[in-house]
Amino acid sequence: MSRSSRSSLALWGAALLLCLAGVLWAPAAVAQSSAPDAAVAAAPVTAVPAVAASAVEALDNPYGLEALWRGSDAVAKAVLLILVVMSMGSWYIMIVKLIEQTKISRQAKVASKAFWDAGSVRQGADRLEASSPFRFIAEAGIEATKKHHGLLEHVDLNSWVTMGIQRAIDRVQSRLQDGLAFLATVGSTAPFVGLFGTVWGIYHALTAIGVAGQASIDKVAGPVGEALIMTAIGLAVAVPAVLGYNWLVRRNKGCMDEVRAFGSDLYAVLLATSKKA
Repeated sequence: MSRSSRSSLALWGAALLLCLAGVLWAPAAVAQSSAPDAAVAAAPVTAVPAVAASAVEALDNPYGLEALWRGSDAVAKAVLLILVVMSMGSWYIMIVKLIEQTKISRQAKVASKAFWDAGSVRQGADRLEASSPFRFIAEAGIEATKKHHGLLEHVDLNSWVTMGIQRAIDRVQSRLQDGLAFLATVGSTAPFVGLFGTVWGIYHALTAIGVAGQASIDKVAGPVGEALIMTAIGLAVAVPAVLGYNWLVRRNKGCMDEVRAFGSDLYAVLLATSKKA
């Protein structure tokens, strides 16, 4: 066999060996590449329940008002009760004062129509409601004109009638302002009461964490978050009280303008009738 023939056979043999090696290596490579794919395909089947379980646990939040009440001591519970009483008292006063102011506005319209059409001050007062502040002022003016005798005669009639009507107006104003001091007190102190509850809760939370010797996020975030609820409750109590106070004071001013105008007109009528008499 010639040299060229032997070289050709060697080349053909090398090519055949390479082909055999490629055929043998391909299934192993395919198996290796398909193994991660199979693992990836199988992973979601086992991971989905874990994700769902964690989502359920996240939705089931163990921290809140109920947990705060159950885990709080006597001081924290007392703070919560104080804030509840402040809130209930504020809303009660705001509702009652709104009804009272609406009633006075209605009585002012009745007085402007019924009182001034009467033949005398006495008849006009009898036409008004017994609970009307306008009737109370009219009665005070009538009483001042009747009691101007004895030592009171030394006081000028104009001054005496003015004093009687002004005292009645001041009493009406004092009645309208009842309860507003409570609203102002709640609006100014409720945030600090809530802040006190927060400080007290954080102090006890940090003390419990120090005793347990664990400072993980779940041990810190829960108690501290519950303590911060106190501040939120304090603000929720204070904001309506402040807004209600300002609103009621503005409405009181309108009511008192009606009352003072009625008192001024009544004063002029009483002096005119007393001079004729």
